[in-house]
Amino acid sequence: MNVVALIEKEGWLAEDLGRAALELGIGLTSVRWEELAANLGKCGESVMAGNAALRDADALLLRTMRMPSFEQVFFRMDVLHRLEAMGTMIVNSPAAVEISVDKYRSLAMVREAGVATPDTFVCQRYEDAIRAFDALGGDVVMKPLFGSQGFGVVRISDRVMAQRAFAQLQRMAQVAYLQAFVAGSGKEFRLFLLGDTLLAAVEKCTDQWPRNATRGTRITPAEVDDAVVEPARVAARACGAQIAGVDVVVAEGGPPYVLEVNAMPGWKALSHACDLDVTKCVLQFLADAKVRCPLEK
Repeated sequence: MNVVALIEKEGWLAEDLGRAALELGIGLTSVRWEELAANLGKCGESVMAGNAALRDADALLLRTMRMPSFEQVFFRMDVLHRLEAMGTMIVNSPAAVEISVDKYRSLAMVREAGVATPDTFVCQRYEDAIRAFDALGGDVVMKPLFGSQGFGVVRISDRVMAQRAFAQLQRMAQVAYLQAFVAGSGKEFRLFLLGDTLLAAVEKCTDQWPRNATRGTRITPAEVDDAVVEPARVAARACGAQIAGVDVVVAEGGPPYVLEVNAMPGWKALSHACDLDVTKCVLQFLADAKVRCPLEK
């Protein structure tokens, strides 16, 4: 099996993918997102990344993109959709990535699937954001509509601070994505799913905000029951994500709430916390998926 991993830069992930692929007997090439190029020429349509012809790959594994320009985003996703249409297996699919990276769209689909989520308001005007702040109880989590790893996430429980933040968003022509802070949310989990299988779960153990391993939050292995796992499964399915990192907060005396679904979840910290070779599990999942659902090139 020949896998091509689309990555942002060389480093731990590229090295670990190479190590795990060698141990599994899988051919793997890591290429950078910026290397993607398409040719519509006399010999037909081709997609390259460096020296790798992506149509020849048995599977593409998509990893995080770091804030490219809108033109780059559209081109990269267009290329992935074309490859998928030509029969290349892509995990996660471009549609799943597009859904999950958009917090409003993904949360709407998760709620439509019957999963509990915190009350959320999305708007563009200062006055709408202020009204939403009050309606959500004066204690909200403000997030960028597009973003990951906790960057730009802030909890606001002071009305003066809210006024300043919302005024700044309007000046910058940004969207206000406001989510009610879940009271009594002493436990927040990240569940890592491969298909419907829970590979690992960790608890984010800190009072620091936002809680994210890339921002220094300590995580520990967690035992979670089906009341927590099943909403995460449904949420990942709703977004079409076969590999998913689902954030779930357990409210005191209330149901588990799904905060968001990440279709390009990192797993370095999770691997260390759980003493688990997540990279090898992901590559084995791709190999098994190829056997279950072979695609004609």
